[in-house]
This record gives sequence, C-alpha cells and structure tokens, in this order.
Amino acid sequence: MTQASQLRRLLQAGEIVMAPGAPDSITARLVQKAGFPAVYMTGFGATASRLGTPDIGLLSQTEMTGHARDMVRAVDIPVIADADTGYGGPSNIHRTVREYLQAGVAAIHLEDQVAPKRCGQMAGIRLMEAGENVRRLRCAIEARGDGDLLIIGRTDALPAAGIDEAVRRAKLYQGAGVDLVFVDGIKTVAEVEAVARAVEGPKVVSLVDGTPAAALTAAQLQAMGFSVVFYAVTALFTAVRAVSGALAELKRAGTPVGAASGMVSYADFTELVDLDFHKSLDDRFGA
Repeated sequence: MTQASQLRRLLQAGEIVMAPGAPDSITARLVQKAGFPAVYMTGFGATASRLGTPDIGLLSQTEMTGHARDMVRAVDIPVIADADTGYGGPSNIHRTVREYLQAGVAAIHLEDQVAPKRCGQMAGIRLMEAGENVRRLRCAIEARGDGDLLIIGRTDALPAAGIDEAVRRAKLYQGAGVDLVFVDGIKTVAEVEAVARAVEGPKVVSLVDGTPAAALTAAQLQAMGFSVVFYAVTALFTAVRAVSGALAELKRAGTPVGAASGMVSYADFTELVDLDFHKSLDDRFGA
C-alpha cells in the first residue's frame, strides 16, 4: 500500500490526523515511535537542519525532494511534505510533482507566495494573484496523473491580506480540485475558528508553539472540522533547547556526566536507527 493510500484511509476514518513536524529522518522515526499516524516534513525544519538558515526559500527542489525521499525510507507512516511554491513555472511544478511522487510521499502542499517565499509566520509575505495560483494547482493535479499523491492547496493570505482573502482563496483552490486546503499563518484561536466556520470540506491547520492557537487540542480541532493538524516546530524547538542545555553543561563542567540525565542511552539510540537489522545483514552476507 502506498503512503497516499494509507493517508486516505486515515482521513476516511474521520479522526483528525496529528502530524508532528520532523526536520530530519531521525526525528521522523521518533514521531513514528511515539505512535503518531503521520509525519510532516516541514520546510522550516528542513532548511534549519540542512543549512542552519531561516525558511526563506533557500533550499532547492532537488534538495527538498531528496530530503523527502530519505524520510520516506526511514518510516512506515505517511509523510506529508512541504513543496513550497513548486520552484518555478508550470514545467517546474510538473517536475516537482513527479519528483515527490517518485520519492513516495503521501501528500504535498503548494503555496501561493511569490519568490522568494517566506515561512508562513513571518512578516513580508507577498502573494501571487489568486487566479494564477489556481492555474498552477491545476497544473500540479494534471502532473499527478494517475499517480498516488494527495495535493494540498495552501494559502498564505491570512497574514498578508486578512481572513476574508484567505477564505476566498481556500475556496478557489478547492474549486481547482485539490484534495485538501490549508490556511497557513494562523496564530489565534479566533483565526482557527474563522477558518473552521467559513471553509467546508477537508482542511489542514498548523499550530505553532508559542501562539495562542497552540492551546487548542486535537479533539477541539476535529470538532471544528479539520482533517489534519501539523505541529511543525514542536520537535525542532524542543531539540534545540535540549541540545543547547547539554552543551552549556558540557562547557561549564568539562564533562558530559551532568547532562546524561537528559540523554537516551546508546542502546536506545541504536534501536532507533535499527542497528540490529544492519548487523544481521553483515552477519549473513558480510566477509
């Protein structure tokens, strides 16, 4: 069964799909180990982990699709991947969709910003004309053909142009034929409620730690009608705090002993990366 088929089954079951963000494959494995049904390959996290830079469109199409391919190989649960703006014109969008199909992801989202794009929580977002993005989404759907991939139409109009324009665009993108719509840049509970009231059908919400909206539970979001919730930066921000603390303690004490209480054991880590499987291969087929 493809990852897209797995995700469709989850959506059809009617329970909201909680998809924590993973900046890399080891975090994706932790998401799976924690029992979540899906993982979100966040462009914000991918850019931070690979380049150490902000999410301002610096990763290329091939870097992002390669990152997605590695993550798909690392887990058995569906990977929902950020595909930014499609990385150019119609031919670029066509190639982007085919590359993500080959990578094996369950779904991608495409947004309506102009280059250079920005993280949905940042100021200074510039939008392309809505009709142009409708055509781009139709291009993506045609590029998918009979391939198994869900396409999510994302709008960043909320912080750039307000809730009414965000809702208008979400409905236009639904009309273009996408599988789900995603209003990004949400920060308040009122914004979540406004999208829930105005946009019918399958939809995605992203909750960012540190915003008032992050206090909403998955059960509350499901009751509002959302199909998928991303927790894009929870794991990343937690990891940065933990690593920073461990390094500060190592620098202070000159030994990692004081930081050990916050670490996993070597045995637990090797289990996470499936060392026993690779040892068995070497035992059976190695020199």
